[in-house]
Amino acid sequence: MVRASAIAADSRPSGRHMIWVVAFLGACFVAIREGLPEAPALWLATLRALVAGAALVVLGVLRRRPLPRGLVEWAVVAGLGLANATVGGAAMYVGAEHLSTGIASVLANAQPLLIVLPAWALYAERPSRRTVVGLAVGFAGLAVVAVPGGGGSGALLQLGSAGAATVGTLIARRLGAIDDVVAGGWSFLLGGAFLALWAGVAEGTPHIRWDLRFVAVLGFLGVLGTAVVYVVWFHEARRCPLYRLAAWTFVIPVFGLLLSVIFEGERPSAWTASGIAIVLGSLWLVLRGAKRPVPDPVPAPARTPRGSPGCHLPWTREGFEATLRSPTTLRRRRPRRRGP
Repeated sequence: MVRASAIAADSRPSGRHMIWVVAFLGACFVAIREGLPEAPALWLATLRALVAGAALVVLGVLRRRPLPRGLVEWAVVAGLGLANATVGGAAMYVGAEHLSTGIASVLANAQPLLIVLPAWALYAERPSRRTVVGLAVGFAGLAVVAVPGGGGSGALLQLGSAGAATVGTLIARRLGAIDDVVAGGWSFLLGGAFLALWAGVAEGTPHIRWDLRFVAVLGFLGVLGTAVVYVVWFHEARRCPLYRLAAWTFVIPVFGLLLSVIFEGERPSAWTASGIAIVLGSLWLVLRGAKRPVPDPVPAPARTPRGSPGCHLPWTREGFEATLRSPTTLRRRRPRRRGP
């Protein structure tokens, strides 16, 4: 188990980088809705993973980043791809067919509710009582959003996507010395390959309309919404406490809801809005109540008793006289014995 002390307690994700991350992730749900009429859901998720993986692998080659070494490192990269690209991508894109953009963005970003307990078990980030209460309230809010907001299957798929993203974040802590760009690129290529097999069995030969609009949507999903986002996320997950990183997902549903209202004209019902408010409030409660790891106290140096030679400042008269009287000085000033 990796101890919480292995991660600096005061380290925080870069605010400038994370603002772009949550903005891109919020816009992804609008882009997915735009791309689904042009391609089947699983094939759209496959293309997105392959585009992201190819972009990162090329970047790693240009920067001469080393490849993973040994079976263990490749197994970690493959597990990362299965979680994020295969399972997470399939659940998110298929679930988006059955839910509105705003509701999908809320349910797919329930990662803070799901990551607290595993982070406690694996990395000693122990939750407080407020966190436990927040978990119960959060799952109640998710139920309020899911049941009347779009059907059980789409809601469960989006929650499955959030669970897969949680597993991916936990695996990111196990990357060790593997480069972030290389890990992201090969994980999406491997995960996209698995997802292509799944899409071929479930949806058959893809029928895709390759027009300029679809290419733009795919480019955004693959490069900005996946490659850039996950490299930054992997990097921060390896250097920051998970509760601080997960706190940024607060903003993703807000972006998703705002963009769905602006571009798609969605008007969430009062029931759905109340469930969303419960979810966002519970997320705040969970992360607010997460217990921060406290670094081991450093013992203060022993103070010299007042009145002893060591307590005098060396440039004062008392300090100078004490230095002359010290055994070290006397030994140093003792004249050498000459021969008879």
